[in-house]
Amino acid sequence: MIHPTAIIDSSAILGRDVTVGAYSIIGANVVIGDGCVIGPHVVIKGDTRIGAHNQFYQFSSIGEDCQDKKYQGEKTFLEIGDHNIFREFVTVHRGTVNDHSLTSIGNGGLFMNYSHIAHDCQIGDDVIVANGSQLAGHVHVGKGAIVGGTCGVHQFCRIGDYAMLGGGTTLFKDVPAFVTVQGNPAAAHGMNYEGMKRRGYDKSVIHLLRNAYKLVYRQGATLHDAVEELQTWKDDSGELQRFIDSIHNATRGIVR
Repeated sequence: MIHPTAIIDSSAILGRDVTVGAYSIIGANVVIGDGCVIGPHVVIKGDTRIGAHNQFYQFSSIGEDCQDKKYQGEKTFLEIGDHNIFREFVTVHRGTVNDHSLTSIGNGGLFMNYSHIAHDCQIGDDVIVANGSQLAGHVHVGKGAIVGGTCGVHQFCRIGDYAMLGGGTTLFKDVPAFVTVQGNPAAAHGMNYEGMKRRGYDKSVIHLLRNAYKLVYRQGATLHDAVEELQTWKDDSGELQRFIDSIHNATRGIVR
């Protein structure tokens, strides 16, 4: 399971049935959960804690020092959940003391080749980051969101649950839950209705969210007035409240 050319620090902890490929390097204070597959030529540095059944393809670099010039070698961390896939040349950096010293990735994500997750990013479950997309420092990505290929996301942006960035998007503002954006700079182009259908959302919930989108984006109301009206709508599903909360939590203004 461990190739003889792999270099594993004596302080690293590997779970059961972990595979480590040729010429890979596992550094000090790395913890790797059961059933992970580390391909050839992978570098994983500490302090990094990785859950179970993750797969790292060749030439990925996980847990490296961040590229923030303020970083002075402080002890910082990376935490990765279970069942994620990191394809070729993916880079994920640890956090900084300027935030919470932590970069975190949830469960079930797919990070396609040449994508970059910078310091202090917080990535939810079931996220997809497609080929060549770059997330700057302190970016938050919600559950089930999709970042299309070759996107660039400005630091501190928030991408809401189940939102979607079309390929080539440059993002400078926050994206509310479910909203689809594209362009440079990004502009809203509806909601991720197809994604909702695939996840089994009831038609009534989709209809409710469609009307909420129209109120916020198409009827000329101020954002404050639109949200105030949305708060009066009946919502048994909680999904409208998810949309409203993502607007309230925006720190850079939302894409309109």
